[in-house]
Amino acid sequence: MRLLPAAVCAVAVAGVYAGQPVLGPMGRDLGVVPGAVGWFVAAGQFGYLAGLVLLVPLGDMLDRGRLIAAHLTLVAAGLAVTAFAPVGWVAFGGLAVAGLFAVVVQTAVAYAAALAPPGERGRTLGVVTSGVVAGILGARVLTGVLADVWGWRAAYLALAVLAALLAVVCFLVLPRDVRAGADRYGQVLRALVGLFTQRVFLGRGLIAFFLFASFGTLWSGMALPLAGAPWHLDETRIGLFGVAGLAGALGAARSGRWSDGGHARRVTGGALVLLLGSWLAIGQLGWSLVLLAVGVLVLDFAVQAVHVGNQHVLTAAYPARTSSAIGGYMVFYSLGSALGAAATTAVYDVAGWTGCAVLGAVFALGALVVWARV
Repeated sequence: MRLLPAAVCAVAVAGVYAGQPVLGPMGRDLGVVPGAVGWFVAAGQFGYLAGLVLLVPLGDMLDRGRLIAAHLTLVAAGLAVTAFAPVGWVAFGGLAVAGLFAVVVQTAVAYAAALAPPGERGRTLGVVTSGVVAGILGARVLTGVLADVWGWRAAYLALAVLAALLAVVCFLVLPRDVRAGADRYGQVLRALVGLFTQRVFLGRGLIAFFLFASFGTLWSGMALPLAGAPWHLDETRIGLFGVAGLAGALGAARSGRWSDGGHARRVTGGALVLLLGSWLAIGQLGWSLVLLAVGVLVLDFAVQAVHVGNQHVLTAAYPARTSSAIGGYMVFYSLGSALGAAATTAVYDVAGWTGCAVLGAVFALGALVVWARV
């Protein structure tokens, strides 16, 4: 009940981020100008945003196990459309659909958290949300390798097949969710809107906004300087930087146990300081790939530690509205990620990678300031 939701998270979120290491080839193949290729990621993020508001609250009404299977099936459909897209706007549409139903991630997180004993909720969230980061970063490795061998379309097709197979497994294996069905859709949506007036929820949400804007700045922009002078790396080698990020993120899985011990606030503050410091190393991309890898590892450790702590706080604060609390929180995540993805390619055109590093550090500082005030 930890590993299967983690696998759901990994596959669903991978479809949203798979384009990051192949933005250049996708843009050339589909006729999208270089300054707009960041929208291959942002389209999925905006679809994700809509799903957080419209679909995730269904988890407080319906059988979450069946909901997970249905949403995975539609993720597979969106990814398949992207894989066979003849022009840019079709790909944007397919990615928006995949992003819309990739909110199955939040349903899976809420499902696992609701089934976990209170003393193990943090540990469970640490494992399941590790699947999110594994999907984001593992997609880079998978996409890079497949793109080098068969082209970028093969990566999206492989992810579509994985999502469809996992939908079948979830339908057959996940226990029925007997707690569901108490509220009407309108009631659940009103409860979600009401969360945005509460200090705990709003504070953790704003931290997530800046946190994932910083994260998106790195992972949506890094492929551009690595593909150019002086490195001229191919998609496979660019994708391998995801291994450093994955190591950092998985290393932070233990942060869920720290949250179980009552240390969520201190862990968040320390991790945000690490996030800010990581940009000093990431900014050296122009002359040192070793420092870049170290910065990537530290950044992803910090992001995962903060993310697990945030969700632990929210699931404890809103036990009767777990899906709505997680979904509403992830609205901030989605907006931040979309901002990072769209802004970094535009900044890179004007100020190069140094400008992107400054942008990422400013976002990290914003998260730290919010933490200090809440």
